[in-house]
Amino acid sequence: MKASGLLIACSCLIFGCAGQPQFPEQEKDPRFWNGWAQKTLKEALTLQDLNKNQAKNMILFLGDGMGVPTVTAARILKGQLSGHSGEEQQLEMDKFPFVSLAKTYNTNAQVPDSAGTATAYLCGVKANEGTVGVNAAAVRSQCNTTKGNEVTSILKWAKDAKKAVGIVTTTRVNHATPSAAYAHCVDRDWYSDNEMPAEALQFGCKDIARQLFENIPNIDVIMGGGRKYMYPKNMSDVEYPNEIKHSGTRKDGRNLVEEWTNKMKNEKAHYVWNKNQLLSLNPKNVDYLLGLFEPGDMTYELDRNADTDPSLTEMVDVAIRILQKNPNGFYLLVEGGRIDHGHHEGKAKQALHEAVEMDRAIGRAGLLTSTEDTLSVVTADHSHVFSFGGYTHRGNSIFGLAPKLSDVDNKHFTAISYGNGPGYKLIDGQRENVSKIKSEDDNYQAQAAVPLRTETHGGEDVAVFAKGPLAHLLHGVHEQNYIPHVMAYAACIGQNKDHCMRRSGAVGLQPVFSSIGAILAITWLLC
Repeated sequence: MKASGLLIACSCLIFGCAGQPQFPEQEKDPRFWNGWAQKTLKEALTLQDLNKNQAKNMILFLGDGMGVPTVTAARILKGQLSGHSGEEQQLEMDKFPFVSLAKTYNTNAQVPDSAGTATAYLCGVKANEGTVGVNAAAVRSQCNTTKGNEVTSILKWAKDAKKAVGIVTTTRVNHATPSAAYAHCVDRDWYSDNEMPAEALQFGCKDIARQLFENIPNIDVIMGGGRKYMYPKNMSDVEYPNEIKHSGTRKDGRNLVEEWTNKMKNEKAHYVWNKNQLLSLNPKNVDYLLGLFEPGDMTYELDRNADTDPSLTEMVDVAIRILQKNPNGFYLLVEGGRIDHGHHEGKAKQALHEAVEMDRAIGRAGLLTSTEDTLSVVTADHSHVFSFGGYTHRGNSIFGLAPKLSDVDNKHFTAISYGNGPGYKLIDGQRENVSKIKSEDDNYQAQAAVPLRTETHGGEDVAVFAKGPLAHLLHGVHEQNYIPHVMAYAACIGQNKDHCMRRSGAVGLQPVFSSIGAILAITWLLC
């Protein structure tokens, strides 16, 4: 009873017992808003002194499916989780000084998929949907269009520059986003040879799991899910030995984990498959790490067993501590991949908690690195048909109901809704009465306008947040494939290394115009 009374009292303070939306008393005073704006202005003025250092380190945080509405909703959720109304909260990515927009379309799709977009923001070229690490001349599922159309990623450019490189994801390590960092595959679903058609295998195409270990030798850190694709078909999983669906899938009989372990036996290399093994490592004594924590994708953050499964933040922490030992710096790809999955299932609560967890990982990375030498970028591959509205009051639970009934069917509706998806429900030919449903449940499927088994991506631009050396080059509205070109330019790697000069750590274009000026001046003197 005491707990219930306290909850009611707190609710009255936040939302108002008289039914009127409440907000902090200080917000009634114009001086509060003017002061806040002036403070923000002073901070903005400091950005006139641009950071033109060379980026020793690069981190790309990719929120799969994290469109702008998801960012806003995650911000509110983060605030509400800490006991505030939420709207005024700051995400870690909100603190990044430079923000731009990226156009996400694939070469053959107005509304993109995660494979073609990954090729754009990792390899620097736009591509067809469903393909990774190949250009738009490659045709999905047609193996014979692979050869000659391969494109390399910024992860490889960094490795070629003697930097340490890493991949951390909450999906399978051979899923669409991470695979574009190392694979060249005309079908994102070729996770192992088990998922490939016979003709593709006969023609010599490789599955994505195999390419993870063969294409770019010695990727320093690999963490995520996808264990079953590394083991022979029907080999029992170490964590779920009695569940056939988690058994190995490989038809070629290869044990890729064992092969990796044998290959790295003379290195400071470790394979781990649970949280205890991961956190018991001393990063100072680890040069190479392979962590596969689930047979498929890792579990949602809300469902995660905190005793056995590491969080994204914990994985990022270990990854950076290992990678930053390299004196040449590092490149790290971090994917909050299950934001996308939550949205596809219409489970907004799962999706938003995934986004909040990725933001925690961004904060942890910020504590372990410096903007003086680390370029950090946060973006999404695409959006979703997710939105929230309904004239909700300040502090309304992000998963709650809109304050008024529909003026058409006189029923409540949730603030969150999807343009399409599995949340579309009719009962006796009428819209479901959500006032009798627990919309705060972890797996509640938010209402959708159009019935689909799986909710779809959205086609609008996504935000790009940046901080660190040359982050100001991520400005305005650009094609998505522009992102790795900026990151490579800042670090003087890839095709940009011949166009950089280093003076006290600064990066800039070679003084082409001044050279031309000098030639003209000499010509004038001679004449």
